[in-house]
Amino acid sequence: MAQADPTTGRSHGRRAVLRGTAAAGAALSLPLVGAAAPAQARRGRPSADWGVQAGDVTASSGLVWVRSDRRARMLVETSATETFRNPRRWHGPLVGPDTDFTGRTALHGLPAGEQIHYRVTLADPDDPRRTGEPVYGTFRTAPHRRRDVRFLWSGDLAGQGWGINPDRGGYPIFAEMRRLNPDFFLNSGDAIYADSPIQERVELPNGGVWRNVTTEEKSKVAETLAEFRGNFRYNLLDRKLRDFNAQVPWIVQWDDHEVLNNWYPGEILDDDRYTVKDVSTLAARSLRAFSEYFPVGTLRPGDDDGRVHRVVRHGPLLDVFVLDMRAYRNANSPGRQPDDAQGILGERQLEWLKRELSRSRATWKVIASDMPLGLVVPDGKTDYEAVAQGDPGAPLGRELQIAELLRHIKHRRVTGTVWLTTDVHYTCAQRYDPDKAAFKDFAPFWEFVSGPMNAGGFAALELDGTFGPDQKFVKAPTRANTPPTEGGQYFGQVDIDASTGELTVRLREEGGAVLFTKVLQPGRVGQ
Repeated sequence: MAQADPTTGRSHGRRAVLRGTAAAGAALSLPLVGAAAPAQARRGRPSADWGVQAGDVTASSGLVWVRSDRRARMLVETSATETFRNPRRWHGPLVGPDTDFTGRTALHGLPAGEQIHYRVTLADPDDPRRTGEPVYGTFRTAPHRRRDVRFLWSGDLAGQGWGINPDRGGYPIFAEMRRLNPDFFLNSGDAIYADSPIQERVELPNGGVWRNVTTEEKSKVAETLAEFRGNFRYNLLDRKLRDFNAQVPWIVQWDDHEVLNNWYPGEILDDDRYTVKDVSTLAARSLRAFSEYFPVGTLRPGDDDGRVHRVVRHGPLLDVFVLDMRAYRNANSPGRQPDDAQGILGERQLEWLKRELSRSRATWKVIASDMPLGLVVPDGKTDYEAVAQGDPGAPLGRELQIAELLRHIKHRRVTGTVWLTTDVHYTCAQRYDPDKAAFKDFAPFWEFVSGPMNAGGFAALELDGTFGPDQKFVKAPTRANTPPTEGGQYFGQVDIDASTGELTVRLREEGGAVLFTKVLQPGRVGQ
């Protein structure tokens, strides 16, 4: 989110603790282990109190994640039923301090279009007979044949100082999304707020008090690898999120707050909160922690050659193109350059995206963008953070790269592209229309915006007319950083009908309301 974070206060709990009543703590079911890294040698059996998670699931594969409270061997069993009769066994890695005691196991050769039940057991590496209690999860593999698809998307979690509040039962939006039983969840970025400390108490505009679960790592901005790891661990203190993870696999990307607000490679900070001023150093530490705490198929912990951008294929009806608008962008600027090859994607990622879109045979090509295209997102008084820069004329700056992509999609007759994003902390839908645009060499398409999940709400931004956005729906607060207690927490739902191929987008608000619905038809160059 491209808004300044107003919270700079600190709390100094030594371990992950709930600042409140014991009853509230029991309701949240916090992990028994502390937020600090586990000791390397402990008595007893290994424990996986942080739950399990699956990611980047395809028709035949997926990744399973776990975190131990000590050194342990990760063992995974899969089964077609919850009975686990005749399970298939997978020997995972030895987890230890080099990955913050996290580990993941790649599953291959899975049956397509089936519910996969799995359990993870942690074993003492010195005595394999000493194992902890297994932790259970499930996911559905993508189908080989046409089958109804449902997925959800959102982003922006624990932002602007609004953390895990026991009075709200933690993160209630995850229980709501879990009940919809999606095939997967697309997290479109700002999965953490590394630059947003969490205080014990926040005064609410109405005179009330927001209470937070606090940890040592969330008491300041993240700079060290341990602090970034603690930010990812913080969200897993919430039971509703852990239950969601055990049922719904993720496709995850990153945006700015995984590092800090509006960052770009090579930036040097002028911020008294930071002793580390080189943003590229901070980004490298964050990406390592990101790779340890999320099961992403193109990232391996400690592998400097990994990347966030990728295609996750979900059967004949859907390919998800996950973009990285952070790692390859140029510096934020007024955005008026008449020539800008690097742009927001970088040259290589743009060529990769054009190539993979052309190769895709899926009915629908969802482009998971961590930033919106036509919303004017400022960075200070003169610079801009996203693609649009407020000039409604011909493409300039980063718009040049998007124009090249849209031209490619039109001339290669790539059908079924839909853009999904978060970032701006409100929800809206816009149709990009060449008849209303300064740049006209593209086919019409839709962009849908959702989020936040548990963060401050912000007022709607202006639209840039370069690509002709026609805003069909918007719901946003009228002031900055409205607390989640005032509503304004959003997620999107996408359903693809196997019989008709129709794709239906619903913009939803926490609490159950469907705010806007749009049905798109398959096989068209533009909608």
